[in-house]
Amino acid sequence: MSSVFQDAIANLLSPIGDLLKDPSVSEVMINGPFEIFIERKGLVYRVPNKFADDESLMASMRAVAQSVGRVIDADNPRLDARLPDGSRIAVVIPPMAKAGVTVAIRKFSEEKLGLKDLINFGSLSPDGARFLDCCMYLGKNTLVSGGTGSGKTTMLNVLGGRMPKTQRLLIIEDAAELQIKAEHVVRFETRKGNPVLGIKEVTIRDLMESALRLRPDRIIVGEVRGTEALDLLNAMGTGHEGSMGTVHANSPIDACTRLETLCLMGETKIPPDAIRKMVGSALQLIVQCSRYHDGGRRTSHISEVLDVDEHGRYVVRDIFRWIQTGKDEQGKFIGEMVATGYVPTFFEEFVANKLPFPRTNFKPPDWAIPSLKKAS
Repeated sequence: MSSVFQDAIANLLSPIGDLLKDPSVSEVMINGPFEIFIERKGLVYRVPNKFADDESLMASMRAVAQSVGRVIDADNPRLDARLPDGSRIAVVIPPMAKAGVTVAIRKFSEEKLGLKDLINFGSLSPDGARFLDCCMYLGKNTLVSGGTGSGKTTMLNVLGGRMPKTQRLLIIEDAAELQIKAEHVVRFETRKGNPVLGIKEVTIRDLMESALRLRPDRIIVGEVRGTEALDLLNAMGTGHEGSMGTVHANSPIDACTRLETLCLMGETKIPPDAIRKMVGSALQLIVQCSRYHDGGRRTSHISEVLDVDEHGRYVVRDIFRWIQTGKDEQGKFIGEMVATGYVPTFFEEFVANKLPFPRTNFKPPDWAIPSLKKAS
């Protein structure tokens, strides 16, 4: 962490200094100087910490903005930046923020997780983890879908680390958050423009254009939220198998629709029907991350995208699904990820490559069959 930011933490962010240092706190949310919340283990709690007044909080945000080479004022009322320690900060100031200066700091986690950790956390079943591992080896184009704070970045980190060591991976992000452990990784980060200083904006689409000329085997877009969705689909469909990205959506079907919508946001002249067919043919796998009311983050679906039907609807089949079976005395959900009985169309590739995943692993347990039938 830079000395400038350390000084800002020590002097101006002292009201939340203990929260920023607490490893159990994953996010700090400030709604004006006197109302501060934290996220701990997936749940949100109000804490007694306070700033002295509005001006004190505003001065803190100005110092933080300055430490990352940015400005927040009446002409620039929003800040979205990566701090020197890797944390993400988002700020909106009055009059847009009615409750006062509003801040969210998502702390950077240095903990590097793997598939075994996701199994231990209850986010994945052993069979689900082994299946995803095989899919990463085979280079299946994958979209990680989920809401804010559902674990998409963690999942993408884990999956990206399972690609073969002989392949070259290019990562493109708005703000560098991914910590993918791989043999051959090239990382790109966008840049916001500043006309006053003569700094030209560099977008994800710009970096995608460069990435495709740099001999990538796979491309990962940290968060797909604009017309770069079309570039990612083109990469997936033109020889860069195993490319991945994340998108904000609440279900596998919604993820397909969201990607389609993003493709159409720009000035593309491609008809919507053609975009829909691109999504249906380029995407192969959707991993749905969900945040549940007990604070738990779990992989709720692992699904195959088959295509679009004659009515233009996406055909998506769940391969694994998380089913809740109860709740313990502490209010934590009890459940399990189970196979649905559907065998993916590319299973013969498992056989041809002698991957250790037998067909019987797709058979659901007897107890889960009624729930699976009810949900289908």
